[in-house]
Amino acid sequence: MKPKIYITRKLPDIVVTRLTEVCEVNMWDKEEEPVPREILEKEIQDVDGLYCLLTESIDKPLLNLGTRLKVVSNMAVGYNNIDIAAATEKGILVTNTPGVLTETTADLTFALLMATARRLVEATDYLRAGDWKTWSPMQLTGQDIYGATLGIFGLGRIGEALAKRARGFDMKILYHNRSRKLEAEEQLDIQYADKERLLRESDFICVLMPFTHETKNYIGTAELSLMKQTAVLVNTARGGIVDEEALYHALKNREIWGAGIDVFEEEPVSTEHPLLSLPNVVALPHIGSASKNTRLKMSLLAAENLLQGLQGETPKNIVN
Repeated sequence: MKPKIYITRKLPDIVVTRLTEVCEVNMWDKEEEPVPREILEKEIQDVDGLYCLLTESIDKPLLNLGTRLKVVSNMAVGYNNIDIAAATEKGILVTNTPGVLTETTADLTFALLMATARRLVEATDYLRAGDWKTWSPMQLTGQDIYGATLGIFGLGRIGEALAKRARGFDMKILYHNRSRKLEAEEQLDIQYADKERLLRESDFICVLMPFTHETKNYIGTAELSLMKQTAVLVNTARGGIVDEEALYHALKNREIWGAGIDVFEEEPVSTEHPLLSLPNVVALPHIGSASKNTRLKMSLLAAENLLQGLQGETPKNIVN
């Protein structure tokens, strides 16, 4: 008898086909709309495996409904949408999809850094609005990237990949991490710095750390006040690591120069969010891993994680 699984979003046919080879599959049939909570609560009661996205809150009350549930496969690197302690207590395996999105997310992070530094979105809007009447010496001037100092909070796979890109721009690279990475320091010509030094000396600061209780509001009013007035903050990690209210005030008062943001504390973000009203903010809808090849690799990896768990194997990407 095939194990039963539920998929919380419409997936590419190649992924569904792979899963149906082994499992009895039921799937929410919409690609752009999250599964309603009441439907998920009903479906989880009769499945052995759950294939989910960051858009689903897999909390303790939901897990308690899954009396047959053995595996939760999250199609993401982060898993703060899942109550790991509750899953572990119930003997449910939780998996994620690291590695496959490293280079794509590093590309997007550096692109966001460049777009913010050189005011690309603002300049495009300026042109399309018909405001480009003449050339002037200081028109839409931005910040230089070549030779500047980059500070990276969180030197995981993506942080190291970002450092490699920055080396091509002759940037001085500082990093702060839970532990020093001496091999990476030598290979990438980067320097470890404490939090305060990184904030004070960096022209660009990229946030690439995981979201945890310890990193909630890791960048707040005190941290922003240490940054250069010409500094740019880029967050492609998770919403909640940067205090959005503090960031808004720092940007509005020109205490820092600009921000590039791909993630928000609440997603999808409201169009009324104060940060979206500022011209010195480049905001994106959480597209860090959004290349066709990467998203397909992520979806297939999540499928393989789920199948391994259901077949009694230890998934390669287990997180509990």
